[in-house]
Amino acid sequence: MADLEIRRTTAADVPAVVAMLADDPLGAERESPDDLAPYVAALERLDADPNQHVVVAVRDSRVVGTLQLTIVPGLSRRGATRSIIEGVRIHADERGGGLGTQLIEWAVDESRRHGCHLVQLTSDKSRTDAHRFYERLGFSASHTGFKLQL
Repeated sequence: MADLEIRRTTAADVPAVVAMLADDPLGAERESPDDLAPYVAALERLDADPNQHVVVAVRDSRVVGTLQLTIVPGLSRRGATRSIIEGVRIHADERGGGLGTQLIEWAVDESRRHGCHLVQLTSDKSRTDAHRFYERLGFSASHTGFKLQL
């Protein structure tokens, strides 16, 4: 992937990131690209936390991908640190070209750099293409996830 930069997300990137978050049937229902203030405030909170890594993939000065990597110290697994990958999105023009693989590989490498023993993620049950993608990268659907809407 020539000329690709993976770097921390800035406030200037928020419109492009939110557009990617909203660019699918699930995101279209829960995201609000017309009001970026909550997203900018969230990015400020994330930037203040050293265990949060929100990144964008940039090609030719254009944001083409994003993800959030959270480092979680823990007591289980003999005090193991784990990471959680969230909010993976690839711009529609870039899907199928290997960018998703490159972003996930970056997250796994960064997790190793932080001493993580486990990388985990969740994916909506309806995203069957994403499930195949993650399985191709070595992830296994080993758990059932639960959520409680507040």
